Amino acid sequence: MAIAVAVATAATGLAGTAFAGPTTGEARSVASVTDAGAVVTAARTAAFAHASATGVSTGDELQAQDVMLDPEGARHVRFERTHNGLPVLGGDLVVHLDHQLAYTGVTRAAGQAVKPAAAAKAKLTAGQAAAKAAQAAKGEAGTAQLVVDARDGASALAYQVTVTDQDGTNTVVVDAVTGKVRSNTPDSDQFLSPKLVKSLQKSGVTATPATGDARAAALGRAGAPTGAKTSYPSAASGTGKTLYVGSVGLTTTQTSRGHYQLADPSRYGTEVRDAKGGKTENFNSGTKFTTTTNVWGNGATSNRASAAADAQYGITKTLDFYKKTFGRKGIADNGKAAHGLVHWGSKVANAFWDPTCTCMLYGDGDGQTFKKPLVVLDVTGHELTHGVVDATAKLEPTYVDADGNQYGEPGALNESLADIFGSNVEFYANNKQDTPDYLIGEKLGLAQKFLRRLDHPSLDKLEGTIDYWTPDTYYTEVHAGSGVSSHAYYLLAEGSGKKTINGVAYDSPTYDKSTVKGIGRTKATAIFYRALTRYMVSTTDFHDARVATLQAAKDLYGANSTEYKTVNQAWAAVDVTAANAPAAKH
Repeated sequence: MAIAVAVATAATGLAGTAFAGPTTGEARSVASVTDAGAVVTAARTAAFAHASATGVSTGDELQAQDVMLDPEGARHVRFERTHNGLPVLGGDLVVHLDHQLAYTGVTRAAGQAVKPAAAAKAKLTAGQAAAKAAQAAKGEAGTAQLVVDARDGASALAYQVTVTDQDGTNTVVVDAVTGKVRSNTPDSDQFLSPKLVKSLQKSGVTATPATGDARAAALGRAGAPTGAKTSYPSAASGTGKTLYVGSVGLTTTQTSRGHYQLADPSRYGTEVRDAKGGKTENFNSGTKFTTTTNVWGNGATSNRASAAADAQYGITKTLDFYKKTFGRKGIADNGKAAHGLVHWGSKVANAFWDPTCTCMLYGDGDGQTFKKPLVVLDVTGHELTHGVVDATAKLEPTYVDADGNQYGEPGALNESLADIFGSNVEFYANNKQDTPDYLIGEKLGLAQKFLRRLDHPSLDKLEGTIDYWTPDTYYTEVHAGSGVSSHAYYLLAEGSGKKTINGVAYDSPTYDKSTVKGIGRTKATAIFYRALTRYMVSTTDFHDARVATLQAAKDLYGANSTEYKTVNQAWAAVDVTAANAPAAKH
């Protein structure tokens, strides 16, 4: 199994701005990537040596998914677990080591033993489980695989089944003893919840998205200079005439003299293709965008390449943000291409991150509420961040209703992180046609002028987004529940009260009427990224996220720093405190 190795540098601030390193402790050199095997071995050994803390037991095996080497000397290894050869759902953990590879702690998803009862034996056959899964998800079931379901405090023998229908795939987990469907979860992450899409369509709302300046002056000369000797394929400088951000430069591939393809060789071969109305989850089945002019689109939907130009621009800007800010090489930090399929499906009013094809899927809108493709910059940044979460903490909804709406704090935290980093992609791109802001979906043309916002989430009346945590947050749809941690992030970055940034007025309230002074977007984002990659797991809820961001702030700036204290204040300002943490996790 390939293991991603992330080596953080001391300069991972936003847009090239370095953030302050740890304020305490001696400086230590980063171990070379070649010692990753030693780090994994030490972490695995420590996990079994500290079994009472890590929860591993006889019969468990740990498979390393990620190795992270921090400049201050800490090492972190993210593991997935099997028990007696069976994959353990909710059994993931991160083992933390110091610079001498000594155990310092663990972040674990399951708080209980993951070993099923000794008497637990499958009463259903794989075929029976597949049939139940197909019935639950209303599609065609693949092969049922025996697993241990350790989610939600359980330790049950179960079958996991992938079910495919015309809209995509679901992962269904069926109890191997009782036959009960334990979960039925869509594999793709949708920008708009089914509940919201249905509500907008029912109310007859028509979104009127603001578009970019389509008067596209050429951005430099396309292709290779005249007379130059060129070997093919080679990188070329093209122009995208987009729907939303005007004329933009795109690096493309010159396949032969006078022929170009919308694929970026400077970014791992990242490419956008045309699904042509199909609902394929196979990127290779999409049609390549090619041209003889190296100009893509015309700024209007009359040209199919216009949406592709938006998508390619958004995907490459997201990749650049993650690489230049955190040194992350690709969505999964493995140096591989990011892909997108535009014109996906017929009258689809949504956009998705699809882990099945590890690509973006963009609908063209339903022709009623949304009349243009959903290829807006922060939509792309949001959805690709779901890919980053899939490659790291794998935050999952706790339960899903019959209509596909998702609930539970880990899922809400996933949506929040997608909004946080999607907003940061806008700030990184700094495109005058899409002013950087803390609003999400402001270019979609909704009457309330945005879909969600980070400073005062409850101003989003469409989704009923919440500002503060309560015990009922567990029962809140994930997009609505995302407001809790998004609000905490904004308070950490910009502080409470009134503020105008790039011409946008903000006024962020606090639960406890406190005044929070922000530490700046650069530091706030560095803290949340480190928390995600080092200290979050599949079951992380808002109180866990508070602990994770405090630990990240301690790593970066010290336990006595203003940054650490402000993280604590920001969470308290959304009513997430050590004192009100639930006694038991859902």
